Amino acid sequence: MLPRRVLGIHGFSKRCLSTRATQILSALDIPTKGEIPGVYDGRWKGSGDIFESKCPSTGEVLARVQSATPRELEESIRASREAFKVFRTVPAPQRGEILRQIREAIAKYRKELGALVSLEMGKIRTEGEGEVQEFVDICDYAVGLSRMMNGRVVSSERLGHSILEVPNPLGVLAVLSAFNFPVAVYGWNLALSLAAGNATLWKPSPSTPLCSIAITKLVSDVLTRNGIPGAVAGLVIGGKHVGEAVVQSTDVDMVSFTGSENTGRQVAKVVQGRFGKVLLELGGNNASIVMPDADLSMALPSVFFGSIGTAGQRCTSTRRLYLHKSIADTFLERLQGMYAKLQPGDPLVSSTLLGPLHTQQAVALYENAIADLRSGGAELLCGGSRYVGGNSPLADHLLGGNFVQPAITIPRSSSPHEADLWKKEVFAPILNVAIFDELEQAIEWNNAVPQGLSSSLWTRDIRNVGRWIGPEGSDTGIVNVNVGTSGAEIGAAFGGNKSTGWGRESGGDAWKQYVRWSACTINFSDAAPLAQGVDFSTTN
Repeated sequence: MLPRRVLGIHGFSKRCLSTRATQILSALDIPTKGEIPGVYDGRWKGSGDIFESKCPSTGEVLARVQSATPRELEESIRASREAFKVFRTVPAPQRGEILRQIREAIAKYRKELGALVSLEMGKIRTEGEGEVQEFVDICDYAVGLSRMMNGRVVSSERLGHSILEVPNPLGVLAVLSAFNFPVAVYGWNLALSLAAGNATLWKPSPSTPLCSIAITKLVSDVLTRNGIPGAVAGLVIGGKHVGEAVVQSTDVDMVSFTGSENTGRQVAKVVQGRFGKVLLELGGNNASIVMPDADLSMALPSVFFGSIGTAGQRCTSTRRLYLHKSIADTFLERLQGMYAKLQPGDPLVSSTLLGPLHTQQAVALYENAIADLRSGGAELLCGGSRYVGGNSPLADHLLGGNFVQPAITIPRSSSPHEADLWKKEVFAPILNVAIFDELEQAIEWNNAVPQGLSSSLWTRDIRNVGRWIGPEGSDTGIVNVNVGTSGAEIGAAFGGNKSTGWGRESGGDAWKQYVRWSACTINFSDAAPLAQGVDFSTTN
């Protein structure tokens, strides 16, 4: 028999857990020895390639996870299909009660799950716990939604007729989530999918398998207690080939994909090619605009968090900063002062504000982007290199981590029409700055990139607000005023326009994508007239 491959970010490494890692994994009933099954369809299994989970702060191997073989994936999809046939008949308010119990299970382990997110993904502790809170919040939302997923009655032009628009469960939803939000994005999708009566199959990022295993364990326990098939919330860990097979399967009715624009484009082609439904959450490349009347005491910390939070690895991270010429020098001086005080550290320590990048590949991406900016004549105001060597402020146990210095740059050209660097999203803490004269110029720059996720305007002038949120304003899916680009709440639909993919998750009307709609015309009269006054009568 051929040995299974071990696939890790850096190849095969010895698993020798630190005390802090052992405590976090044990608290969530994740084995600290041996290989961990990464497939769940009502029972745990996995005999495919081994994926290594590595701590981005220390480089230690946290676990080796068994992925799905092609046969196990096929079995999981089939189990999801069968589970859907059961779950679709459960009354929606009862589905809401199951969601309430899932909410309680996640909330009970909020701190432990938040610590796991920090350990495996690398975001700081408060952000890790905040991400778990998003899962809790969307469950709260979906509990109420389970009693309000209403259709509507439409007036008919025909006497004795009524038209109903009726939502029904859709089928099997596949969620392909990214590393940067290894808990929340699945929560957004799972909560709405369960409320709608669907089965959900989760294919998480292969670099954050432990977060998905921990969540699936908690969810599956709730399903079991309620007599619901475990495959209603299944899990398949794997790499590219597993993702491709899920996307291609005609037994998957809808695919929710979060990731890069290039991969999203391929996912959309495949799913739409087989007439499935697709929901895309892709690139961000978000801008903040600061007007001369802005309250800088509000704008500065928001831009700081937007560019530094999660080490610049949020899809809503602030990557472009447009400053009015009258306040640019003051703003940049104060912002650089905040950057200068920033120290990298262990994301599990509550005082840490800057954690690591997720992988060594991400570090290489950061370094290449800095090199391109330098070669293009950009002025580097601060940052731009790794934390290495004897002058590093990092503790000894963090020297193997993926820590970089956040950068602020002023590119030679301010216009996205003249410099392609403005149009590319770099998933790293690099903030590019340009100076503008009038709001209309800043809005043009904001809209001149392919992506359209989030944007922010800082002003106290109501006339600027009207321009910004109106038809000639920002073309992004999230258009904020005196709020940063990052940190959306679950109550409104989350998503972007243009090459961000036009998808909408979480609140608002997002739930309407997770059902199938039927227009039902009901005739309760004694005649059968045609619409539009068409006369097709015959003579007997």
